[in-house]
Amino acid sequence: NAITKRRRHCLVAHLMLNNLANVLNAKMMATLLSRRYYKSITLSFHNYQQHLPAIIGARSSYSSSSAAATPHYQEAAYNNNRDDDQSPPQPFPYESYNPTNPDPNYPSLGPTSKLNLFQSINSALHTSLSTDPTAILFGEDVAFGGVFRTSQNLREEFGSQRVFNTPLSENGIAGMAIGYASVGGTAIGEIQFADYIFPAIDQIVNEMAKFRYRSGNQWSCGGVTLRTPCGAVGHGGLYHSQSPEAYLCHTPGLVVVMPRGPRCAKGLLLSSLRCKDPVIFLEPKILYRSAVEEVPDADYEIPLGKAEIMQKGTDVTIVGWGAQLRRLQLACDLASKEGISCELIDLRTLLPWDSETIIRSVKKTGKLIVSHEAPITCGFGAEVAATLQQECFFHLEAPIQRVAGYDTPFPLVAEKYYLPDETKNLDAIRKVMELAK
Repeated sequence: NAITKRRRHCLVAHLMLNNLANVLNAKMMATLLSRRYYKSITLSFHNYQQHLPAIIGARSSYSSSSAAATPHYQEAAYNNNRDDDQSPPQPFPYESYNPTNPDPNYPSLGPTSKLNLFQSINSALHTSLSTDPTAILFGEDVAFGGVFRTSQNLREEFGSQRVFNTPLSENGIAGMAIGYASVGGTAIGEIQFADYIFPAIDQIVNEMAKFRYRSGNQWSCGGVTLRTPCGAVGHGGLYHSQSPEAYLCHTPGLVVVMPRGPRCAKGLLLSSLRCKDPVIFLEPKILYRSAVEEVPDADYEIPLGKAEIMQKGTDVTIVGWGAQLRRLQLACDLASKEGISCELIDLRTLLPWDSETIIRSVKKTGKLIVSHEAPITCGFGAEVAATLQQECFFHLEAPIQRVAGYDTPFPLVAEKYYLPDETKNLDAIRKVMELAK
């Protein structure tokens, strides 16, 4: 018992010291790297200095005018010309891609490959590292490919100074990303699971999101993209299944993105990596291997802040994002057998979200359902519902419905009961149709 007690005390002390080291490490990187002193600084802690490419003198296109200190996503945020001398070629918009019926108004994107989601993410990372010499990729276990293989073979091709592992410190990963981006680099950090992004919240909310604003647009860390797998996976339980998008969307200055499949994931990620604002890129991990699509081999972007109408309809508007779109598509298919025409919309970007597209749809259909995996209370669906209630009040024919996860920790054995599946969404569709009679 005495030995067990001593071991317990040692473990507690170790955890306390480790947490303190994580905080100090993140603060040190965020402070030191945000200045142009790092050429002469030796960051011996975990040997970070060896991974800093020589980008001294890299020019930034950010305006120095304090009048332009508002977040760039309120302006033309998605131009990828961060550096005129090293700008990658302008890609064609993703909306032009249709393998069976190409739009004659757009040039073809050329050959495609059948990829699942993790391969699509890998393709986008490869494109970014190939076209941007300042881009680096780092996180826990990314050097050998990552736990989901999204960075597979990238270290072998681009070297250990551009693709490398970090300590088990999400706070440190975010802090390093901020510092590296603040001196002109493109920082691609990976948080291994979205459930563990919370130790980095201080860096994300109080540093990353406010970096430009607090300096009157004199400084910026817009080259940061933090990628992280999120959502249910069938066996993740409490700590490997959460969807934290609502926490992040409450933070002005961030861009929050969640793709629904491989094709849009590559285009959205490339747009994120070239965005002038810091981006949190949420990847539904259940789709890493289950979602397979023909993905263009070319370099292409999908505009951030723009929703996509996946299916046109006249009776009810249904809005979702990420893996939830698969369940919503099934619900729409079931509803069509009952003669109900559903308009299905993928938000794609949650912050800033495309309210105009949803408003136009609801004014046409008179009914709205919003569905997501995260708990219903204060979920992002509440923001969508409140906005549409305000903007479309006199067009609504039935109360807005939210179909979401329950207000409980994510359950392991009860996951199939927790998730807002196609049956629950079909019930909501029937309900609004009945109320509108």
